[in-house]
This record gives sequence, C-alpha cells and structure tokens, in this order.
Amino acid sequence: MKIVFMGTPDFARAALEALIEAGHEITAVVTQPDKAKGRSKEPVASPVKVCACSHGIPVLQPRRIKKPEEMDKLRQYPAELYVVAAFGQILSREILDIPPYGCLNIHASLLPKYRGTSPIQHVILDGEEKTGITIMQMDAGVDTGDMLYKKEIAISEEDNYETLHDKLAILGGQAITEALSLLEEGKLIPEKQQEEQSCYAPLIEKEMGEIDFTQGAMAVDRRIRGLTPWPSAYTSYRGRQLKIWRAKPVYAADTFAGTPGEILKVEKDCITVAAGEGVLCIYELQLEGRKRMSAHDFLLGVRMEPGEKLGE
Repeated sequence: MKIVFMGTPDFARAALEALIEAGHEITAVVTQPDKAKGRSKEPVASPVKVCACSHGIPVLQPRRIKKPEEMDKLRQYPAELYVVAAFGQILSREILDIPPYGCLNIHASLLPKYRGTSPIQHVILDGEEKTGITIMQMDAGVDTGDMLYKKEIAISEEDNYETLHDKLAILGGQAITEALSLLEEGKLIPEKQQEEQSCYAPLIEKEMGEIDFTQGAMAVDRRIRGLTPWPSAYTSYRGRQLKIWRAKPVYAADTFAGTPGEILKVEKDCITVAAGEGVLCIYELQLEGRKRMSAHDFLLGVRMEPGEKLGE
C-alpha cells in the first residue's frame, strides 16, 4: 500500500522499518522538527527522520501540521492511508479525512485501557500483568477510535519502562504489518471502544519519581521499574538525592521489622530497606554526583549502616 508515515521516537522507528521491510511504499514521512541537544545545542534529527533518510524517503517536519500550508504539502504525497505512531502532534479532522482509508494509529496499550501519552509506564505502575498494541482507526478524540487489531504481551517481574518499551516497539511493527494485510483482504472488523472500560495514562512528570516508603514494597518496586530510565525513582540519603535503579520486593515472614525507609541490613550485594509492607532489596543505585552502580560497588565507597533512614 501507499502510506504516509507519521512518527518521531524510537517506538515509531521500529514500525516504519517493519512497514518498509514488508514492502509497503512509504511516499513520505512526517516527523517533529530537529531538536537542540547536549552542550553544543546542535540540532538532532528524530530516529524516524534518520530511518527515512537512510531509505531515501522524503521527510516533512512541520511545527504545526494543522496549518493550511502544511496540509497542502501533505496532500502532494499520494497515500491510501496514513500510519501514525507517537508523532507528537494532534491531527485535525481535515487531515484524518485526506487518505481514502483514513489514519491508523499504533497505540501501546490494550485499548480502551490506558489511553493517553504514557501507557507503557502506567501499566507497570498499576501492576498490570499484560499489555500490548492496539491498531486503531483515528477519530477526533484522544485514542477513542474504533479498534481494528490487537497483539498482547505479558509484563514480566523484571520489566521496566525501557525493556517493555523496546518489546512493544517490535510488537507494534508486527501488529501494523499484520493489520494492513488483513485490511487489503477486507478482513479487518472495527470494534467500538467501551467507555466504561477506559482509563487514562497521563503524562509522566519528574516529581512522580519520588519514592514513598510507606507504600508496600511491591508498589515501590513498580515505581522504580515504571520510571526507569526516566525520570527515575529517587529518595534521599544523608542530604543527597539517591536514585534506585533496580530492586526486588520481599514479603517473607521472617523479614526484619522496621519503620518505612529504614535500612535494615547491609550485605555484600544488597541493601535491605523497610517499606510499609514487606522490605525492598536494592541491587543497583546512584548517589547524587556519582555514577550508577551495583550495590556491591556502591558499598565499596559508601559505608551504610543499619538503622539509617532513606527519605529524610
């Protein structure tokens, strides 16, 4: 099929590569403008732009795609449908109606649950056991269009935002290519979303990373995994920020008693901290001004003592 692809980050790049590999004709790619990064403030192209350029695909980078002049540019590229994945701009009804098959969105959740901007983080924060990709027919609402195709994936106890993102990026590429095969065969059946089953996954804010040890150890672990690598989960230790990168909740009957945030035990490879329920074994952390490191390496340079408290 002839497709205009709209997307920006790595999640979208994986889908673009899958469409190209499947033999679809990508007539143009629409992505966000280059952004200044690093100390040099040099403009950096999005992963989708880099991919498009490597395949010789024309690239459009509108600051506001809903402007009439930008829509005129878009109409110059023939397409049977538009495929959208984490583009970063809202499409107007006029844009949605340009291609004959409309616009299909690759959404990183099992709709109608977790509509919005941050579904991958929130499924971990909420303790969901599975998630997936939904291919959706876009309408004027936010992730409210008809569902066309789904693929599920289990969330492991080891998954954090980074690992689950990468799994879903690959799954998104598989889902869109499979969905387009069914579309070409006339076998895609739209399914309305049930509003009563929906929930929203709002934007992740940096302040959400602060750890509350009065919560259960499992909830603290989900916060660590759901916010790794950004904005990361953090507390304080001796007046300095302490990021916790990897931990494991323990609810065994013989766990030590202590107040939330209290360091209960310091071992060679693990720091045990009390939570509101259960304890948390910390295996990887980072003290402000230092590198991220294992608990073993951290303890070689910092003498932690049982009875000290995190978060004060």
